[in-house]
Amino acid sequence: MNLALVGINHHTAPVEIRERMNIQEDRLPAAVADLVGRDGIEEGLILSTCNRVEVITRLRDQVDPQPALRSFLADYHHCDLAPYEKYFYWHRQQEMIRHLFRVASSLDSMILGEPQVLGQLKSAYATARGVGALSGSLNEIVGRALAVARRVRRETAIGTTAVSVSYAAVELARKIFGTLSGKTIFVIGAGKMSELAAKHLLRSGASAIFVSNRTYERAVELAQAFHGTAIRFEDLFDHIEKADIVISSTAAPHFVIYRSQAEKWLDARKHKPMFFVDIAVPRNVEPSINELENAFVYDIDDLGQVVEANRKQREREAVWAEEIVSQEVERTMRRLASHEVVPTIVALEERLNYIRESETERLRGRLSTLTPEQREAVDVLTRSIQNKILHGPIVELKSAAGHPDHSALVELIRKIFGVSE
Repeated sequence: MNLALVGINHHTAPVEIRERMNIQEDRLPAAVADLVGRDGIEEGLILSTCNRVEVITRLRDQVDPQPALRSFLADYHHCDLAPYEKYFYWHRQQEMIRHLFRVASSLDSMILGEPQVLGQLKSAYATARGVGALSGSLNEIVGRALAVARRVRRETAIGTTAVSVSYAAVELARKIFGTLSGKTIFVIGAGKMSELAAKHLLRSGASAIFVSNRTYERAVELAQAFHGTAIRFEDLFDHIEKADIVISSTAAPHFVIYRSQAEKWLDARKHKPMFFVDIAVPRNVEPSINELENAFVYDIDDLGQVVEANRKQREREAVWAEEIVSQEVERTMRRLASHEVVPTIVALEERLNYIRESETERLRGRLSTLTPEQREAVDVLTRSIQNKILHGPIVELKSAAGHPDHSALVELIRKIFGVSE
């Protein structure tokens, strides 16, 4: 089995280099078909995202993967690869499997534990299968990588805590309200971080959104994107009491929301909780609002502390995730090695059976005087001898499967018994 991977990712290359090596999603089927159509490449898969491009292959035995994969990349991107060589990494055999399992489990991601890469790998897998590029052991390995990622998600908490400010806002909102179902959001200032926080809140169950911005056209644009309602900035205080969650991120050099206003809104709401997410610097929400009953104020530093605590928790969970990956790599290597020894075992059985039948045929004249019962006894005897001779080599082949020296043992047994490839 000849496995090889060449890749470039956020660890090894800046974004402009990753952009240069990127393969667009709509061009992936043709690229994978081109890859496996090249001499010596038996199976292939391409994983291309904003953070990585990896070409994953199984080649014919004895084929050197580096010239083959360099040629594919150079031809596809119509460039000389020499300026980019320092950004590439190469993995072979067991290390390729380990790398693929870690990628699928988001242990190699820019954000540890993020779920997107698993979906991206599933998509790449479907594309490769769709063009007939996966049909053997690499197909089994990629399928196993997806299963390993699911096991990591199931047995660790690596992806259960927020590690971005916008996700942290969702996590805190859930703690305050229990459920976000039916909750109303009011966004003040239509910046990128506000937009992300609102998007995650809506995906988590919030049902309505109001948007207000000093530039009304921008408020309309964002509100339309979320099927919400735009409010003119000068009118926002006439509507804000409807909100369960207020996200504020304006460029104002002073507070936009004061304690006296919050007191009135809470009274009007019969003291139903209000959650203020203040992403602005300088802050938009007067901090003392947090002292009011059923009012909760979190600023950018508070959210950052949540993110940092969660990041450390993910790192602790990653230790167990790495152990799971190591276990699964070992199992996969044993499984693949056992597949590899099957042809040798079959060849041994065929070789000894051929010898047994040839010798029986050579002595056919001498055996002609035997009764049918006696001939059957001779057949049973020779088969028993054959099986006893084979027992030791077969046991050794199976038990050595997955060990570093199993290939040498396979070759030695083939040589002893005169079995060719």
